Amino acid sequence: MRVVIAEDNALLREGLVLLLTSSGHDVVAVAAAEPEILPALLQHRPDVAVLDVRMPPGFRDEGLRAALAARERIPGLPVLVLSQYVEESYAAELLSGGGSGVGYLLKDRVGRVEEFLDALERVAAGGTALDPEVVAELLTKRRNSPLDSLTPREREVLKLMAEGHDNTTIAQTLVVTERAVHKHIGNVFLKLGLPPSDSGHRRVLAVLTYLKALPTVD
Repeated sequence: MRVVIAEDNALLREGLVLLLTSSGHDVVAVAAAEPEILPALLQHRPDVAVLDVRMPPGFRDEGLRAALAARERIPGLPVLVLSQYVEESYAAELLSGGGSGVGYLLKDRVGRVEEFLDALERVAAGGTALDPEVVAELLTKRRNSPLDSLTPREREVLKLMAEGHDNTTIAQTLVVTERAVHKHIGNVFLKLGLPPSDSGHRRVLAVLTYLKALPTVD
């Protein structure tokens, strides 16, 4: 898998390079500041990009902006965004720009090598990967939304769906049958008003249902 990394912290950047290369992936370019990101992505057109949200020179949301700009120029470019803190508005903006091949993880997750690599591979394959801490905050902050109609079990299933897990993994995590998971997911889709015609994208739409309801953070 060909990867472009954008991270201003030299230690973390080199750590990511070492981790990915030792796992059999090819890091084709690295960027240490925002002006370097888009040219690197356009030149190499990687299988996946790993980008820090806050990059020089402003340390605000330069990495996220570059990711969104790159996905406009390279439709479907898989992007995994890393952040130091839970910043729900960034996660919402990234996913609302197109729900396939996107991920949002806290940097602490990189230290959990298997989880990080699993998330990276899911994103590269066109799936989604949301950090469990981000999902937990999103779910607890919903008020007066369609999520209020979900049962506790359905909320658990939605949480795991948002993290990018498939039905088999959800069943194993909750210690239930895949048939039960399928039923819960069907109930979630029904209660969130997601029509059958959207069957190929309803998992992403279910996540967007509560991400789009987030209050704007200045």
